[in-house]
Amino acid sequence: MNISHIEHIGIAVSNLEESIKYYEEVLGLKCYSIEEVADQKVKTAFFMVGDTKIELLESTSPDGPIGKYIERKGQGIHHIAFAVPNATEALKKAEEKGVQLVDKVSRKGAEGLNIGFLHPKSTQGVLTELCSKK
Repeated sequence: MNISHIEHIGIAVSNLEESIKYYEEVLGLKCYSIEEVADQKVKTAFFMVGDTKIELLESTSPDGPIGKYIERKGQGIHHIAFAVPNATEALKKAEEKGVQLVDKVSRKGAEGLNIGFLHPKSTQGVLTELCSKK
């Protein structure tokens, strides 16, 4: 799969504004980007911590993936994302090894990345995202 680094850690939050305030005022981090990904029914905020990003995710609709997640499990760590050269190819390789996929091919995500998810049933309970620039 050729993972180069942790791209980001996704954290589901109920209120993006309040969460940004915590990360900035308490932890001393700086939000460098806020973006809505309409087709995923989510609004995101990003922070850098060394070479890794923290992505806060607020649902824009109760029936969106993050809204459903928060309803079931509450706020907290939602997923870990790994950088790969080509997300679609990495998804195919994972499937060939018997991993259950959420996405068969990559799709557009925040920050213009191509993303695809591996199902937590096949990843020891951790929703895993694969990200690439192509």
